[in-house]
Amino acid sequence: MALMVYNTLSRQYEEFVPVQEGKVSIYVCGITPYDHSHIGHARPAVFWDVVRRYLLHKGYKVKLITNFTDIDDKLINRSKQTGIPVPEIAEKYIQEYMDCMDKLGVQRADVYPRASEVIPEVIEAVQTLIDKGFAYESSGDVYFRAEKFPGYGKLSGKHIEDLMPGARVEVSELKESPLDWALWKASAPDEPGWPSPWGKGRPGWHIECSVMVHKHLGPQIDMHGGGTELVFPHHENEVAQAEAISGVEPYVKYWVHTELLNLEGEKMSKSLGNVIYLHEIVNNHDPMAVRLYLLSAHRRKALDFSEELLRSAEKGWERIRTGYRNVLEFLANPSAQGLRDAAKLDEAIRQCREAFFGSMDNDFATPGALAAVFDLITAINGHVVPRGETPAGPEARQVVAEAYGLLVECLGILGLVPQSEISPASQGQDISKGLIDILVEVRNTARKNKDYATADYIRNKLADLGIVLEDTPSGTKVRM
Repeated sequence: MALMVYNTLSRQYEEFVPVQEGKVSIYVCGITPYDHSHIGHARPAVFWDVVRRYLLHKGYKVKLITNFTDIDDKLINRSKQTGIPVPEIAEKYIQEYMDCMDKLGVQRADVYPRASEVIPEVIEAVQTLIDKGFAYESSGDVYFRAEKFPGYGKLSGKHIEDLMPGARVEVSELKESPLDWALWKASAPDEPGWPSPWGKGRPGWHIECSVMVHKHLGPQIDMHGGGTELVFPHHENEVAQAEAISGVEPYVKYWVHTELLNLEGEKMSKSLGNVIYLHEIVNNHDPMAVRLYLLSAHRRKALDFSEELLRSAEKGWERIRTGYRNVLEFLANPSAQGLRDAAKLDEAIRQCREAFFGSMDNDFATPGALAAVFDLITAINGHVVPRGETPAGPEARQVVAEAYGLLVECLGILGLVPQSEISPASQGQDISKGLIDILVEVRNTARKNKDYATADYIRNKLADLGIVLEDTPSGTKVRM
């Protein structure tokens, strides 16, 4: 089945075909590190972690970039309030955010560019826009001419004539039109700034992302992510800037947005004062249960936060852990276990595989993928029983090994790891050394019993995870 993605730009489902065969480039808007991150910031991070895992599973080479907006009015205001330098504030909250991501099992992006690192590139991009007539200088500021760009509004579906001043556009006497936005802002004497052809200043918010995308991924990318609240004006302005500079269309082939996380029906926002801080959640709850909760709704549907929903996710996570333990205990000591109905478990495996990958190919529908995993867990818990009902013969061992392999495969894609700790350096290898040793033991026993089907199955599944078993005269060696 082809991977289908709902594209904000076309407002329809499209088959995913990357710009360059076999490779996928992704840019996701990150945080502005002026305060603690809230749980709403974790939703897009976890979603895109799953997207990358799935694309890697499908055989693509993936490059994922997530930025930090470490130059911003909010940071400057916080610095003025506290007397702490902007870089120090940004570094503190970036590190806190990264610690939370590690606990949630979010694999590190390939690059985490910061706005402060691309000042020369921003100045060059702004000058290019001026030279092409898309931008103008006014009292030390530089603005983009919105009406000059013919496709303005194509991402958000807004029309220039319908955009009224005072809504989400900044009104200023320095601008030719209320729709124009700042590419470069003049800095006050007590504010951070960099020398430029237009005087001391700093980048505008929107140009930072266009420049970072171009620097690290080029003039055209496959996927761009962020919350739906960024569609207008941020992403709309990004499109105009990038396409005006490069002349390449489309700037982004697939715009993939995530809906908001709400608290009691309202958008979770620091400005509204209704936030649940992420570091408190991951420190007071099992991070894997939090991750499960964040994946429980489709990315295009708003997700409500409540302690009740989080408790439900904790129960779901315990179900997964129980099923995982049951299958491991069987594989570790099959002679002490029985299998009620190998044929029914085999059918459950087939159904799980079909439902899981069918859901993931349908716009990364994680709720359907989770439902498939829970159905497999139910089948495992219902059919793997203490020895006595039905002894576990070679066929039973093979079926349970297949169930285990599929469970590891699905949970690995979702990033739900049944371990007490997650190492960021593991980069998705979700099997501990102890578990590998158990599987090697099971495989060796199968070989001694001439159960080559089970032995080959275990070897092949481990190979899929990057773990190679080499049979030598002195025993089986494991190579990562």
